[in-house]
Amino acid sequence: MLEDTSFAIHPGNNQNLSETPYQDIGNVMHVEKDEKGYTFYCENGYVTVTFNRADIIRIVMNQKAKPSLKSTPAVIAPTETVEKELKEESDSYIISTSKLDAHIQKAPFRIRIQDKDGHIIASEQEKGLGFQENGEVICYKEMLEQDRFYGFGEKTGFLDKRGESYTMWNSDVFAPHNPETDPLYQSIPYFMSLRDGRAHGIFFDNSYKSTFDMKTESDHYSFRAEGGQLDYYVFIGPSPKDVIEQYTHITGRMPLPPKWAIGYHQSRYSYKSEQEVREVANAFIEKNIPVDVLYLDIHYMNEYRVFTFDKDQFPTPEKMIQDLKNAGIRIVPIVDPGVKKDPEYSIYQEGVREDHFCKYLEGNIYTGDVWPGESAFLDFTDERTRKWWGEKHQYYADLGIEGIWNDMNEPAVFNETKTMDTNVMHKNDGDPQTHRALHNLYGLLMGEATYEGMKEQLGGKRSFLLTRAGYSGVQRYASVWTGDNRSFWEHLQMALPMCMNLGLSGIAFSGPDVGGFAHDTNGELLTRWTQVGAFTPYFRNHSALDTVRQEPWQFGEKYEAIIRDYIQLRYQWLPQLYSLFREAHETGVPVMRPLMLEYPHDEKTYQLYDEFMIGDNTLIAPIMHPEVTDRAVYFPEGTWVDYFTGEEYSGSQTHLIHAELDKLPMFIKKGSFVALSPVRQSTMHKQDSLILQVYASDKGEYKTVFYDDDGETYQYEGDESMKLPVTISSAPDEVSITFGEKQGGFNPSYQNVDVYVHGLQDNQVITLNGEKVSGEHSDQGVHFQAKL
Repeated sequence: MLEDTSFAIHPGNNQNLSETPYQDIGNVMHVEKDEKGYTFYCENGYVTVTFNRADIIRIVMNQKAKPSLKSTPAVIAPTETVEKELKEESDSYIISTSKLDAHIQKAPFRIRIQDKDGHIIASEQEKGLGFQENGEVICYKEMLEQDRFYGFGEKTGFLDKRGESYTMWNSDVFAPHNPETDPLYQSIPYFMSLRDGRAHGIFFDNSYKSTFDMKTESDHYSFRAEGGQLDYYVFIGPSPKDVIEQYTHITGRMPLPPKWAIGYHQSRYSYKSEQEVREVANAFIEKNIPVDVLYLDIHYMNEYRVFTFDKDQFPTPEKMIQDLKNAGIRIVPIVDPGVKKDPEYSIYQEGVREDHFCKYLEGNIYTGDVWPGESAFLDFTDERTRKWWGEKHQYYADLGIEGIWNDMNEPAVFNETKTMDTNVMHKNDGDPQTHRALHNLYGLLMGEATYEGMKEQLGGKRSFLLTRAGYSGVQRYASVWTGDNRSFWEHLQMALPMCMNLGLSGIAFSGPDVGGFAHDTNGELLTRWTQVGAFTPYFRNHSALDTVRQEPWQFGEKYEAIIRDYIQLRYQWLPQLYSLFREAHETGVPVMRPLMLEYPHDEKTYQLYDEFMIGDNTLIAPIMHPEVTDRAVYFPEGTWVDYFTGEEYSGSQTHLIHAELDKLPMFIKKGSFVALSPVRQSTMHKQDSLILQVYASDKGEYKTVFYDDDGETYQYEGDESMKLPVTISSAPDEVSITFGEKQGGFNPSYQNVDVYVHGLQDNQVITLNGEKVSGEHSDQGVHFQAKL
C-alpha cells in the first residue's frame, strides 16, 4: 500500500540475494544482440552471454555498465564464429548452440545450462548473480549431493575438494603446509565438477583476490571476487578429458619441454661455490646415477643481484657451465623479480632510467625488502618491460644456460602482508590498475617475459622455465613445483593430490621437492619419495640451508642403491613419458592422472588420492608411511600386471600388495604396452634403441600413438617429428601388434624396436602387421625385433 509513496525508494528495499549481503542483479528488462553475443539489461546491472565455441559459454556481469569482453592474459583463444539462436518465451529466453542450451529466467535473471541430451550442467534458482557496493561480485550455483570438485590448481588436502573453501591470492608460505594452509603460491580459479560420471568445468577469470566456497552451504556453491567483473566460462564436457581440452583451448597448453627437462634434477639451497657444483656433478657420474640438471640457488649471485655471478665463489662460470654440459649436465640458475636498490648497479640504473619498475600513482618507485635488501620490482604488466626483461637474459644465454628458475614471484616481500603494497599502480599495457587488481597475474607475466626472452636468445633451442607463482595460463610458459614443503611423510602424501589437481587444472608439468625442502629428511623417506618422483612429471630433489644433505648417496649404500635404481628407471621410461608430454601439449590431458580421469564412472576412484596413473595404462600406488611394506591398492576394471614380478590382479576390487623398501607398487594394464629405452647417464647421451613392453591379454584392443622428435629444438612445430600409431589387439589365440604408417619427417637415432611380449599363453601366437612372428623366450617375455 506504500508503493506510491517515498517508502518505495527506501534504501532498505533493494532486493538482496536470499539470506546474503549481496544485491541481486534483478529482473531482465530487455535483451540486446550484437556480433559478439547477447546482453541482458537487468534492474541492477548488465549480463553478457557469449560463446568461444559451441561447447564453451561465457557469462560476464557488470553492475555498473555494459560488460567489457576484454580478458586477463590467461585467455588466448580467439572467439570462434558460433551458430546460435535466441528464442523468447513468456518467462525466459533460450540461447542455443549445436552443443548446449542456456535457459535464462527473466524474473529475476537466472541461468541454467544444459547439454542437448537435457543433462543440467550448471544452474541457478534461489540464488544467482550478485554484488556489493564495495565492488565485490559473486555467483551462486546449485550443488547436488553427488557433485565432486577437482582442480583449483595448487591446493593442499584430499583429491575431491567438496566441503572446502579456497582463496586465490598468490602467497609465499614457508610455514609447514597442512590441509588447511590456504592460499599458496598459485592462483588457478578453475575447477572441474564430476556428477554421475559426467564432467563440466568453470573458469572464473578474475585476477582480484577470489574465493571458491563449496563448504558453507550444502546445496549451493559460490565463487566471488573483491572487485572487477564477474567473468566466467562454463565448459560442458561431458568427459573429464573433454573439460580439460576445453579449458586449455581457452588458456593454452604447455609447449613440449626439452628432453633434458624431464630427466632428474638436483638442487640445494645452496651449492655455494663452483668447486662444490663440480664435486656434486662428478659424484653423480662416478656413482652412475643419471642426472640432467644442477641448480644454482641465490648464493651464486653477487649479493643476490640478478644477472650477476659472485666471482669469488664462481670465478669461471662460463667454463663451469660448458664443462658440465660436456658431461651431460645443464645448469639452471634462480632469477627473482626483486632488483637491488643500488645506484651503482647497472640493472637498477636502467630500470629507473627506462621506467621499468612498479610505482605508486604519485610516481615514486615502490621498494620492499627481499634477499638483496631494499629492492625495486619490475612491472611485468607492461609489454615494454617484459621485452626488456627478456632481453636481459642474453646474459645467461651467453654463458650457455638454457633454463631459468623464477622464485619469489608472487611477488613475495619480507613484510607483514608478504607482498607488494596493493596501492601500487601498474601500467597494465595502457589500462592502469592497482596491485590489488593484478596481484595474481604477476607470476604469470614474469613467466611470459622470462620464457619468451630465453626462447628468443637460444637460437631455436627449447628453453625450460620453473616457476613458483602463476595464474591460469602459466602452463604456456613454465613448469611448477609445489613450493617450500617439508621432509615429512605427510608432505609426501600431500604431494600426490596436489600434483593431480594441478594436472586437472591444465598444468601438466609439475612436481614437489623430492625428499622435502625444509626439515631433515632420512634415508627411508628419501627413498620412498624418489620412487614417487620417478613418475611425477617434474622430478627434482631440493633441500634447504642448514638441513641435512639429501643427494642420493647421503644415507649410505643401502639407500643409494635403491635411489639409483629408481632414477635409472625414470630414464628407462623417458620415451613413454615424452609421448605423454606430447599428448599434454596437444590436448591438455596431463601426464600424471587421478584414476577418476580415466574411470569417471567408477565411484571408488572419486576420492582416491594415494594412487595415480601415468597415461591411461600404468597405475602407481606408492608406499608413503614409515616402515610400511604392505598397502591396499584399488584396481579399476581390467586385469593389471605387477611391473616387477609379473603377478596379475583382477580389477574393480582392492588387493593387499606387499612392497619392501626396494619396491614401488606399479602395474600395467593387460592388453596394452609401454615404450622404454636403455638407461643413460643423461639425455645428452644418444638413445640407441627403443623397447616396447607388451602385456598380452585374451581380449580387447589398445590404440595409441608413440611420439618422438629431436627433444631440443622447435622443429617439431613443423614436420620434424615422428608419430607412430600402434595397435595391440588381443584374442584367445593371438596377440596382434600393428604399426601404422609413420607420420612426420623426423628420423630417430634408433631404427629397430625390441619388442617383449609378457604373459603370452601357450595357445597364442604373435603377429606383427599381420605376419606371424617367432620370438625368443627370455625372462622379460617373448622377444623379437622389428623395423620402425
